[in-house]
Amino acid sequence: MKKRESENMVVQVIRECLLSVPFLQLGKISIDESALKPDFKMEVRVKNKSLKILAEYKDNGQPRVARLAAYQIKDWLAQGVAEYGVFIAPYISPATAVICKEAGVGYLDLAGNCLLSFDTVFIHREGNVNPYIQPRKHLSLYSTKAERILRVLLADPKKNWKTEALAKAANVSYGQISNVKKLLSDQEWLETGESGVRLKNPGVVLDGWAAQYRSQRNQTVDYYAITDIAECEYQFAEICSQRNIRYALTAFSGAARLAPSVRYQRMYAYVEGNPDSLADALGWKRVTSGANVSLLLPYDEGVFIGTQEIDGIQIAAPVQIYLDLQSQHGRGQEAAQNIRKVIEKSW
Repeated sequence: MKKRESENMVVQVIRECLLSVPFLQLGKISIDESALKPDFKMEVRVKNKSLKILAEYKDNGQPRVARLAAYQIKDWLAQGVAEYGVFIAPYISPATAVICKEAGVGYLDLAGNCLLSFDTVFIHREGNVNPYIQPRKHLSLYSTKAERILRVLLADPKKNWKTEALAKAANVSYGQISNVKKLLSDQEWLETGESGVRLKNPGVVLDGWAAQYRSQRNQTVDYYAITDIAECEYQFAEICSQRNIRYALTAFSGAARLAPSVRYQRMYAYVEGNPDSLADALGWKRVTSGANVSLLLPYDEGVFIGTQEIDGIQIAAPVQIYLDLQSQHGRGQEAAQNIRKVIEKSW
């Protein structure tokens, strides 16, 4: 969005928001392009009382940016520039809203969602559809390579990581590490110190990832097996070990080894290579309906990060199992919550 266009949009949403109050009169809105002064100033009259309001606009409303802007607004208010300050951005996330409220600063996004509270005026709007809700660079936090880094960090959030060690563990470039570190820092999800970096809010990070995760990126091949599910899983693990094929049970099959809580009627496993070759050796029939075995060809080898062996069978990392269960309908959500308890206990 061009600078002039964004300025016009800010003025428009300010006017629409404030003029919705019948007893408030809005004066001229002035724009100052100096970096040392507020971006917008306006004078309002509330029941014959004159008040000055300042607003600072940023094209990035992520928490780190919002916190710095809130500090600057509070400093201007302390200097007597105005009686009230507002932070404005294209999109205000729930985390950013909390930061503004704690700082005693109002907030407003370009869709008109806001919280403004001064004198006898209180305006709170939420739920307006916002086209800026998922900035492209925020979505890159859940790109294939970035997810590898999240898997490593979430496996042990208390561990401090140097760039070289983290890049090696996630099998990504130093540049990718740098990009993800910045994205996490913008969300205030990362702690940085002399000993390295580690996650600050692992639960929030996992929630954000789960909301974006799509297991459909994996190619799923379905089969029908005559033997029961438990026997299928052991036979599958055995033949993969014999042929030196990388695999990992996931979803309900993985959860049954970590936190058994629900009955399940289908085996789920990641596997590399040709699944039909394994199925033929096991006597499974490929089907389009009525399957009780689902083999997932992974969209990325990162799904194998953090695999562990339980009772001679490889299972995916708890975080991966949780993500896959979250994508399941029905009792998948119930099983996911039990795995979440396992994950949080390890933290």
